[in-house]
Amino acid sequence: MSKKSSQPLGDHFLAPFRFDGSGEFHLRSYKTSEKGGLDKDKAEKILEANRKRLSDFQEKLYAQDRWSVLIILQGMDAAGKDSAIKNIFAGVNPQGCEVHSFKQPSTNELAHDFMWRHVTVLPRRGQIGIFNRSYYEECLVTRVHRELLARERLPSRLVTKDIWRQRFEDICAFERYLTRNGTVILKFFLNLSREEQRNRFLDRLDDPAKVWKFSMADIAERAKWRRYMAAYQDMIRHTSTGSPWYVVPADHKWFARLVIGSALVSALDGLNLRFPRADRASLQEFKKVREALEQEGKSTAKKTSKVAKRAAKAS
Repeated sequence: MSKKSSQPLGDHFLAPFRFDGSGEFHLRSYKTSEKGGLDKDKAEKILEANRKRLSDFQEKLYAQDRWSVLIILQGMDAAGKDSAIKNIFAGVNPQGCEVHSFKQPSTNELAHDFMWRHVTVLPRRGQIGIFNRSYYEECLVTRVHRELLARERLPSRLVTKDIWRQRFEDICAFERYLTRNGTVILKFFLNLSREEQRNRFLDRLDDPAKVWKFSMADIAERAKWRRYMAAYQDMIRHTSTGSPWYVVPADHKWFARLVIGSALVSALDGLNLRFPRADRASLQEFKKVREALEQEGKSTAKKTSKVAKRAAKAS
């Protein structure tokens, strides 16, 4: 493995996929099949390097206990969110990482504001939290299916034509709050083509190990593809300032994993993570502990020697 090929991808590589709210945003301008000039073999070397660095960073993040990381994955069905999590975090200690998948809200969750169920599982300091879908669903699925908004039982005068803009504002304010309190937010939209989704659905139907993932509801959602793309475009346009979105080409799963993993490694690298250093008082305590343990070892050795001599005499 060459030194160059084993290095994680730099910011210059990630920049084309990151939108920070400056300028105009048109989803159609982002190719779903982009491969960044790489092939799968070269990508695997970088993926492996990313896993090793991520494991090292996660250990330091946990030990330092100052920062937390929130990763948000959004995308259409079969975009590769589950497999990306499994692949990218293969070498991470489960003790420092939690994954939360958000399905349809329960009755209890619907009795609260739309952010509530996500706030309750935010990552603690020293932890990496992964949201497989997130509060952004309330500006996507709920927008496409207006009947779901009715289930939230909001006062009728609050449900106006401005509700989506207001939710965007609330989300941006919430993410600013988290950022100011030490949470690094990384947001990824897995940009899948309609044709590739069709192929993946067919693969699921043909594979006994994957067919359980298929649902007729997936086909119903697929029929609303244009409405979803319009909702995603509007969402990214209005929620990228402060916490940028990565529009990840997702037709090739290996490349999507490469972009996500590299963005995460790059963000962690920028935190200057280190193992905590002991203060002078602790060092003095450690010195006493060492002396006690060493003395204990000497005492044990003497006892063992005496027992051995007695046994030799007896024989």
